[in-house]
Amino acid sequence: MTQTAAVSDIDYTLAEMEGHIARFKDQKSSDQAFIDTRIPGHEREIFSLIGNGVQEDASLQPKIPAQDFHLAMIRAEPGKGAALHSHLTQEVFMPLSGRWAIFWGPEGAQEVILEPYDVISLPVLVMRGFRNAGTQTAMMLAVVGGHDPGRVGWPASMQASARAAGLTLDEAGNLVVAEPTA
Repeated sequence: MTQTAAVSDIDYTLAEMEGHIARFKDQKSSDQAFIDTRIPGHEREIFSLIGNGVQEDASLQPKIPAQDFHLAMIRAEPGKGAALHSHLTQEVFMPLSGRWAIFWGPEGAQEVILEPYDVISLPVLVMRGFRNAGTQTAMMLAVVGGHDPGRVGWPASMQASARAAGLTLDEAGNLVVAEPTA
């Protein structure tokens, strides 16, 4: 049965609503939000706008806390993007600029190209990744479901590559910078 929202007389002042606004000009990005970001081809910036999502950089503190979803923006140079990984929740991507390849499957063998404002919803636990398939720096919106979306599932081979590049995770799943082992 569909529920109907209650009619409410709740009101916010502009000053109160400012706590619910994340102005892009004030956002700080992370270029190491995940353990794959030092591996060639996976460099990118993450802007956490609502909630921490599944990112692994404990220093990222978005202005707006999560309720039932997490919202981030990704900026990447041509050919760069995320390595194959999985989530415990649904993940949605929508390119804001450029062309993005979204790939999925146990080995990432399936792929589709999305253009601005196309949307893809990747189901729970499906291995997925993405890369900027265009010729210029591009932006993409990412939404991860759930109040607590858990942590990213990384294949063992990717974890080994990250260790060689000097990035590992602590017991809580947060990024630890170490000396590269390669």
